[in-house]
Amino acid sequence: MSSSTQSNTLADVLKWEESGNHSREAVTIASGENMAVNEVAGKITKSTPATGTAGGGNTGSGTCTSVTAGENAKIGTYTMTALSATSFAVKDPDGYALPDATVDSAYTNAHLNFTINDGSPDFIAGDSFTIAVAAGSGNIVPVDFSAVDGTQDAYGITCADYDASAAALAGVLVVRNAGIMPDDLVWPSGATAGQKAAALAQLKTAGIIETTEV
Repeated sequence: MSSSTQSNTLADVLKWEESGNHSREAVTIASGENMAVNEVAGKITKSTPATGTAGGGNTGSGTCTSVTAGENAKIGTYTMTALSATSFAVKDPDGYALPDATVDSAYTNAHLNFTINDGSPDFIAGDSFTIAVAAGSGNIVPVDFSAVDGTQDAYGITCADYDASAAALAGVLVVRNAGIMPDDLVWPSGATAGQKAAALAQLKTAGIIETTEV
């Protein structure tokens, strides 16, 4: 639910845009969402599995569970390779080393969080797990500052009311090169001044700027 009072029309916020619908983008509003005109929207760009995949030649019978993405998660495959029965080296999809993981201890990192659980028999050096972070659906939801799937970043502004409560719905966003008056933007309930400022800065990088033009 949004806390701001809904504006009556897009014109309350959008003061100019490029011709030929250049500033707009056709999108899909995610199923289950009910978005208001002038709502700041995020885009689902990443999808993370809940468990890691064990290497086919593993000796150890342990598992990798409680997987969640961090704010810096990359699309691609993360690899955890056993250094011993109790320690795993961790690499990101580009092959860069992250801090080692300890068996039976929660691993927390800006890239990924997970737990490698011990089993019987124990792990041996060379056992491995992979975690594949995939591209997200690309669907649109209200910006969510606590998310890690891409929707924590402001992607655009809704051009109309979109009730996708029952099923995904086609919609349109202003996503680039436009002038807005932000006072009537619709934000998530509890959004702070700092979060709003950061989101407006993200929109600015796409050419959506604050204007005094009425």
